[in-house]
Amino acid sequence: MLVTYLVLIVPFLIFVRPLQRNAYFVLYFSLMILSAYVTETYYFRVQMFSHKAFLLFLVYHLVCINIAVFIAYGADKRAAVRGSWRVPEAYLHTLEFFGGWIGAFAAQKFFRHKTKKKSYRAMFWLMLVLQGAAVYIILRYLGLI
Repeated sequence: MLVTYLVLIVPFLIFVRPLQRNAYFVLYFSLMILSAYVTETYYFRVQMFSHKAFLLFLVYHLVCINIAVFIAYGADKRAAVRGSWRVPEAYLHTLEFFGGWIGAFAAQKFFRHKTKKKSYRAMFWLMLVLQGAAVYIILRYLGLI
């Protein structure tokens, strides 16, 4: 399972330059590898590239990306209060697009952050629509719908 996760995630870190500079994507990457390692070491082994490995990847992906987004929003809110360097909006939107919109929405409500800026809200909802479209296209390509 660990090898499967590395094969699925490492190309994003190698080929997508903005993700290399995004510390929160690196946090997500670390959480994913840690979850795969813990599951494989302490609970059960999964055959490499099996359906079960991909389903576990999706579950862990959603949990880890939303944790990373929630932490990113918290860090941005703290930086905004202190007047220090902020998390770029592009980083937040990238994480939202990769599935972190639930964590982003929860963080917006919890931290009361990024709720008034209309341009940010519009991009947030655009990322949600684009993610939905991407999921639809993938499911259509796989013949599942």
